[in-house]
Amino acid sequence: MAKRHLLSTADLTVDDANLILDTAQELASVAGRAIKKLPTLRGRTVVNLFFEDSTRTRISFETAAKRLSADVINFSAKGSSVSKGESLKDTALTLEAMGADAVVVRHWASGGAHRLANAGWIRSSVVNAGDGTHEHPTQALLDAFTLRQRLGSVAGRHVAIVGDVLHSRVARSNVHLLATLGAEVTLVAPPTLLPLGVEHWPCASSYELDPILPKCDAVMMLRVQRERMNQAFFPTEREYSRRYGLQAARMALLPQHAVVMHPGPMNRGLEISAEVADSVRSTVTEQVANGVSVRMAVLYLLLGGAESAIGNDEEGSAR
Repeated sequence: MAKRHLLSTADLTVDDANLILDTAQELASVAGRAIKKLPTLRGRTVVNLFFEDSTRTRISFETAAKRLSADVINFSAKGSSVSKGESLKDTALTLEAMGADAVVVRHWASGGAHRLANAGWIRSSVVNAGDGTHEHPTQALLDAFTLRQRLGSVAGRHVAIVGDVLHSRVARSNVHLLATLGAEVTLVAPPTLLPLGVEHWPCASSYELDPILPKCDAVMMLRVQRERMNQAFFPTEREYSRRYGLQAARMALLPQHAVVMHPGPMNRGLEISAEVADSVRSTVTEQVANGVSVRMAVLYLLLGGAESAIGNDEEGSAR
C-alpha cells in the first residue's frame, strides 16, 4: 500500500477531516489517564525535522508520538549538517537510512514538505508542520477540533480570520478546512496584508473588522509576522491595533456564545489585548492542549493501519 501524507488541508475530503477529528476526540481521553501512553505505534520511528524554530508545534508532535509509544528523533537544522550546506535531499536520504516511518517537517520554503514527500527520496509518511507562508494543516485541524468542542459543530458557523493573512500559513489551511467542513469564513485585513488571488479562495474578505464581528461565531486573530516583513505593510503598530486589534470594547460586539482564537505566539497589545487573551472566551490554551490529541490522531491514522487514508499518496495524487 502506498504511503500516505498530510501536506495540505485542501487534500482532505469532509470524510477525511471528520475521521481525524473523531479520532482525536477518542484519543483526547488518554490525557485524563494516570498512564497516558498507548502501545499503538510501538516499534515505529517518528522524526521531527525542523528547519525553522518552533517550540509549540515541535513539542506537541513529540508528545503526541511518545504517547503513542513511538520512538522519536528530533532533528534541528541549527547545529546540524544542514547549517554546513547539506541539501534537503541528502538530509532525507539520511533519515531514510535511519528507518524513519514518519517525518514531521517544518521548512522555511513554501512547498518544502511537498518536495520531501513527492521527490521519491524517502518511503516515510510526511506530515507538513508548516512550510513557508503556504500551509500548516495540523494547526487548522486543531482549530476545527477546538471549535467543535466549544460550539458543538463547525458546519454553518461563521468564522472571521483577522490580521496578517499575507504571511499566514495558518490562515490558508484554515480557509480550506473550514470551507470543507461547511463553515463560512471571512478574511479581515488591510489591503496590503491580503494575498494576490484571495478572491479565488473559498471565503469572503473585508477591510473592516467592526461590521463583521456581530455575526461571528468565532474570531481568529493572527500574529503580525514582523520577521517576514521587509517593507511597511501598515503605517504604525498603533494604527494597526486601532483598526484590526481585538480589545475588550471590540470583543463586546461579538455574540455572547462567540469564542476568540489565536494560533500563537501572541503579540499582546498588538493584534490582541491581554484582557481578551486571558478572558473566558479565549481558547488559546485549549488549542495548545488539543494540538496533542489532533497530532496523535494524524500519526495514528498514517501509521496505525487505519482503513481511511489522509491526504495524498506518494505520487501526490489527491484522493
